[in-house]
Amino acid sequence: MNRLTALIVVGLLATGLSLGEAGAVNPDEVLEDPVLEGRARELSKILRCLVCQNQSIDDSNAGLAGDLRIIVRERLVAGDSDDEVIQYIVDRYGDYVLLEPQVKGANYVLWYGPPILLVLGGAGLLIAARRRRKIVPAEGLSEDEKRRLAQLLDDKGADS
Repeated sequence: MNRLTALIVVGLLATGLSLGEAGAVNPDEVLEDPVLEGRARELSKILRCLVCQNQSIDDSNAGLAGDLRIIVRERLVAGDSDDEVIQYIVDRYGDYVLLEPQVKGANYVLWYGPPILLVLGGAGLLIAARRRRKIVPAEGLSEDEKRRLAQLLDDKGADS
C-alpha cells in the first residue's frame, strides 16, 4: 500500500510540475528563440493580469493577459531590454500592472504608512496606559479616606 501511495504522490507531483511550468501561454505565442522566450516568460511572471488581479499574465487565461504576453514578446523581438519592456507596459497600464509595485512617489504612503501608524498607535496606547496608572486622589477626602486610598494603591502596586 505504501508503494502505491508513493507512486500516486510522485505521479501527481510530476503532473502538477509540468502543468505549473506551462502556465497559460498558448503555443502560437511561444517565440522560436529559446533565450527570448525565457526572457518573455520571466517578464510575464512579474506582470499582473488586470482582469484576474492577483495572477501574473503568465498564469492567466484572460484575453487581456494574452494580449500583454504578445506585447511583451513583440517588444523583445524589437530589441528592447527587460527594463524597457516593463516600462513600456507600465507607461500604458500604470504601476498597478506590476505584481510587486515599486517604492516611489505616492507609493511611499502605501509602503511606509501602515508601519508608521502601527508605531504611532502603540506609542499612543503606551502613553494612555501610563496616564491611567497616575491616579490623582479626589479633593475633599478625609484623612482616613486618604490613608485607605494610599493603602489600596500600594496593595495594587504590589500585585502588579
